[in-house]
Amino acid sequence: MTEAAPQYRLQRKEFADLPGWQDDDPSALFHGMRACLRQIRDVKPYKTGALGLTAAELADFIEKAPAGDLDAATAREFFEAHATPFLVDRTDGNQGFVTAFYEPEIEVSPTRDEVWKYPFYRRPPDLVDLDDRNRPPGLDPSYMFGRKTADGITTYADRREIDEGFLEGQGLEIAYARSKVDVFFVHVQGAARLRYPDGAIRRITYAAKAGHPFSAIGKLLIDRGELDPATVSMQTIRAWLASNPAKVDEVLWHNRSYIFFRDAEVTDPALGPIAAAKVPLIPGRSLAVDRQIHTFGFPFFIHSETLTHLDNGKPFARLMLALDTGSAIVGPARGDIFTGSGDAAGERAGTVRNAADFYILIPNTAAGRYGA
Repeated sequence: MTEAAPQYRLQRKEFADLPGWQDDDPSALFHGMRACLRQIRDVKPYKTGALGLTAAELADFIEKAPAGDLDAATAREFFEAHATPFLVDRTDGNQGFVTAFYEPEIEVSPTRDEVWKYPFYRRPPDLVDLDDRNRPPGLDPSYMFGRKTADGITTYADRREIDEGFLEGQGLEIAYARSKVDVFFVHVQGAARLRYPDGAIRRITYAAKAGHPFSAIGKLLIDRGELDPATVSMQTIRAWLASNPAKVDEVLWHNRSYIFFRDAEVTDPALGPIAAAKVPLIPGRSLAVDRQIHTFGFPFFIHSETLTHLDNGKPFARLMLALDTGSAIVGPARGDIFTGSGDAAGERAGTVRNAADFYILIPNTAAGRYGA
């Protein structure tokens, strides 16, 4: 079926097989689906993942959707009429897994002083995208960025080198935060809303990264016996950092990955940042997936019996759109749920680490390729 077939198989299901489907209201997806259609038709089609579903098939599917605002029943009826659900079944016998991410909102200053001294940087001019044509011999293929120098391309500075001043004096600073830990977690999330002293709110979103692999500091603290793997979360990591200020740099520098940002307007406060699919994230309805396997824009129904705090104690059961990706999101049944913006969204996101079932909704016109 695909080059990734040994990792998973698709099992055709009926909508009646999806736990909680009849109680879900997927009407919020249609605005995002139409945005995906505009991206595909007017800008650039999404890259086809290893599963083989194409942006053209997605666009044809979306064009069948009714216009205007829909109620829950009408929204479900559209998917039931035009798509077929398939369980993404991992061949190793393990269930899928979800985490969550959010858009932090933090206070910043446009100028640096003794309080506001930790910058968010724009993309440096000497940072270049790497591919098979220009990647230096011997450099790991996972490096997608490098540094252009007079002597050729080399690896870029890592988190420690940048924290210690590698980019100072280049005028790349967007704004300054008062906590290096806040800056670090914005890097992890890939976007943020910045609140300035005059009350203005702006947004920064991912522009590029230094290229080094992501290394989770939570895993580091677990390996050192500092945190319990059963309870590790963003909140417990932050609490440990706050209690161990002398060790903050060492722990943060363990993650050599470094993110650069670009400015963006907050055009609709109800929506999240524009993500990898080039459309705004929908709080509670957007999913980051492995883009090597999946194609952006396709709907996934996610069910997790143990993830209950996002829906007032009920098991999580929602239809979502694949609109983003991330370096830690690897595998056919691995997802990251976007919970929204601000502190409350961060509280919801920080403790999501749950087994889940992934059902991809494949347009009926393509479903025949994936089994009778």
